Amino acid sequence: MATTSLCLLFLFCFFLVPALIESSSPVHQDPELVVQEVQRAVNASRRKLGYLSCGTGNPIDDCWRCDPNWQNNRQRLADCAIGFGKNAVGGRDGRIYVVTDSGDDDPVTPKPGTLRHAVIQDEPLWIIFARDMTIQLKEELIMNSFKTIDGRGASVHISGGPCITIQYVTNIIIHGLHIHDCKQGGNTYVRDSPRHYGWRTISDGDGVSIFGGSHVWVDHCSLSNCNDGLIDAIHGSTAITISNNFMTHHDKVMLLGHSDSYTQDKNMQVTIAFNHFGEGLVQRMPRCRLGYFHVVNNDYTHWEMYAIGGSAAPTINSQSNRFVAPDDRFSKEVTKYEDAPESEWRRWNWRSEGDLMVNGAFFTASGAGASASYAKASSLSARPSSLVGSMTIGSGVLSCKKGSRC
Repeated sequence: MATTSLCLLFLFCFFLVPALIESSSPVHQDPELVVQEVQRAVNASRRKLGYLSCGTGNPIDDCWRCDPNWQNNRQRLADCAIGFGKNAVGGRDGRIYVVTDSGDDDPVTPKPGTLRHAVIQDEPLWIIFARDMTIQLKEELIMNSFKTIDGRGASVHISGGPCITIQYVTNIIIHGLHIHDCKQGGNTYVRDSPRHYGWRTISDGDGVSIFGGSHVWVDHCSLSNCNDGLIDAIHGSTAITISNNFMTHHDKVMLLGHSDSYTQDKNMQVTIAFNHFGEGLVQRMPRCRLGYFHVVNNDYTHWEMYAIGGSAAPTINSQSNRFVAPDDRFSKEVTKYEDAPESEWRRWNWRSEGDLMVNGAFFTASGAGASASYAKASSLSARPSSLVGSMTIGSGVLSCKKGSRC
């Protein structure tokens, strides 16, 4: 028991992602306060994550995947989040809602048993699926607060139409979905709660669109080939974790921040961890503006233009990722500084710590660097980049069978 406790303490001390930015101020917290907050959060998280450890080194997966009774403990997944979205409880405190109907005939008056009917309810719901299904939405799936969409135990595809919109709501978990071939929708009415529906203009066609949303966790999804972004977060969205996803075959993968002039995004905090950025990707993994972005222990095996970019002086903390550059000698650089002369972007705070650079990849850092305390606080979340392959081998949708480990 003592050995197990020490192992768990080691695991959490290395993996917990700290909250490095506080309140509406664009100035960083005092580093010593950051360290104290990290230590407090470590202790709180250890209480939540303590009883399972599969030894993969991936703290989210070690929290729940080795439980053969996961299907009876589904809502415990909500206690396994880390990073800035770690407090996203989704529908943890509500009942289970089973989707039995893959149809989406009427976005204003959805049928009970459909995914749309589930996500618009006012009460917390943990939404699961009765069987394998492909859901072609007629219009954006506009979610209400405190919802989890949990695809474990079924093969669930959302594709061929508009996809998921998280707009001005909070506490959302999206887990275990295939999200691909998303299209634009709009110029029609769509319901967003039992009491309200409204007119929607043309949507972008994102896989997951987070617009003014907070406490959002997107985990173990497989995303590809959407009209605009695979996952975009804009208009003051914050407290987001994007983890364990497998992304392929797409141009502009992830936009975090609406525009250089939309200053509310200076408070955006996003953790991007344990994802695999795979074949057929071009750029924006992510593209950032204004806020704070922690990119940690991801596997970048493909890009055509660049991997991480940004404008409007975002803070980008890249830790212990693996970057495998393409063979094209003109695309070796991981980073892209946009919309500013070098005299300006040289002052932006972009750092690389412990990243593994393969096939000539290189990261152009900027800013004055960090104090020892600040570096200590941020390093608590990262494992060595040499372990990235094993930590991300299960990225994307998992094949979870009842009665056995996922």
